Amino acid sequence: MRRLLVQYGLAMTSVVLVAFLVPLGILARSLALERALDAGLRDAQSVAVFAGGAAQDEARLEATILSVNDDARRTTVFLPDATSMGEPATRSPAAEVAASGRALTARADGGVEVLLPVGSTAGLAVVRTFVPDSELTSGVRQSWLVLATVGAVLLAGTVLAGDRIARRLARSVTDLSDVAERLGAGELTARVAPSGPAEVASVGRVLNGLGARVAGLLADERELVADLSHRLRTPITALRLDVDLLTEPQERERMSGHVDELVRAVDAIVWTARHPRHDDASHGRCDAARVVRERARFWAVLAADQGRELRVEVPDGVLEVGVGAGELGVALDVLVDNVFSHTPDRVPFGLAVRTRPGVVEVVVEDDGPGFERPDAVDRGRSGAGSTGLGLDVARRTAEKAAGRLVLGASATGGARVVLELPA
Repeated sequence: MRRLLVQYGLAMTSVVLVAFLVPLGILARSLALERALDAGLRDAQSVAVFAGGAAQDEARLEATILSVNDDARRTTVFLPDATSMGEPATRSPAAEVAASGRALTARADGGVEVLLPVGSTAGLAVVRTFVPDSELTSGVRQSWLVLATVGAVLLAGTVLAGDRIARRLARSVTDLSDVAERLGAGELTARVAPSGPAEVASVGRVLNGLGARVAGLLADERELVADLSHRLRTPITALRLDVDLLTEPQERERMSGHVDELVRAVDAIVWTARHPRHDDASHGRCDAARVVRERARFWAVLAADQGRELRVEVPDGVLEVGVGAGELGVALDVLVDNVFSHTPDRVPFGLAVRTRPGVVEVVVEDDGPGFERPDAVDRGRSGAGSTGLGLDVARRTAEKAAGRLVLGASATGGARVVLELPA
């Protein structure tokens, strides 16, 4: 941006300089030409005073010619008897025209000749003053050098002034960009000191207000989620008491395990809300195969109750991925819950773990109707009447581990969700 502004200033200044300095240079050349021709005409007129006199004025004529001749201009008088006085010169066609009584200026080799006819008792004489090209352009080069120097100084001043202004403006815009990037990275305390032009300063104030607003909204959201433990404490306690009243030991133990998992899930949500910068997925690791087998056993009971066939394809061995077991388990739970929520009873589904070079794929697929919208992964766009938060949670889990969430269709045309995680 800074360079662009300086270049724009240089372009505008160059246009102005060309518009003014070039005509001035042409004017200087014209003035030099007119000055030289006027000097030549004056010499010719000085000699013409004596060129039309009597014979006894020849001495005065010759003296006058010697006085006007210098290193530049040279004067010659062509007398009526075809002789000449002064600087030897060839009688040109223009001199013949002047001999007919017409004064003129004509181009000659190496310069210009000023021709002035003079009448005398013996006939018509012609006074010729030769003005060389060096005198016609005398001072023009110096004028152009002065104009070029002025132009260079103006361009240098434009660069210095433009760079200073551009640096100030670019610094203001750069500060805005830096703060915007920090806000986008989650540093909600980042603020910018409004500076620069009024418009840029206004953007800075709006950006500060936006950061404060987002920080306030996220703080309210964290407090609301953190309050979840207090809101759920009473119903969970009541549920635990009801479980303890079960008479069958196995059923009581199974239900107690479910209640404990519920408590751990709520505690994890509350802890994450109170520690928003913690990134458990980026530091944790787990065996994806073991997590999928455990969650398959958990959901097998509900699948059997609804008459669903559960297909589990998990290879032997350890398949370590860069995400915590809790995070991966939650992502699988929300994906399987979507299957139960959005497909009819008795629709089969499957859990699988597959590998390819450098990647572990955790697959959840069903034989239902599939996705209605290609953007179902976005929050609030499931297309099935829900908020779509399940897919969003799974997507964020995959992205925290430098992976991705891929939606597609299963072999039977149903929904297929793949968590691609780096091995």
